[in-house]
Amino acid sequence: MMRVRVQRIESIHDPEGNLGKRIELVEERPVPSFRIRPSSEEGRMVQDVVQALQQQLPIANIQGNVAFPKIILFLTEQEYDELGIVFDVNQLYEVDLTGNTIKFKKV
Repeated sequence: MMRVRVQRIESIHDPEGNLGKRIELVEERPVPSFRIRPSSEEGRMVQDVVQALQQQLPIANIQGNVAFPKIILFLTEQEYDELGIVFDVNQLYEVDLTGNTIKFKKV
């Protein structure tokens, strides 16, 4: 079982010209953090300044989750309707891959 988030939904045309959807699902994983304390006073001071900047400037913050592409669905409108799931951007789903099936469960 894995947890995925709908990152993008786009309208597409299949090779026969039928209207459809491209649904991109990503798996978010936490970024591992390594806490190494520098041995010198200067190194500790630099690390403290960088941590203070990361707290103040969200763009400098690299902690959190990283999204890895997991599943991309290319479905015609008919296939999307038959699937019976209404995908919304940023919605979380649990995906179960067992017994030659893929099951989506909204979280």
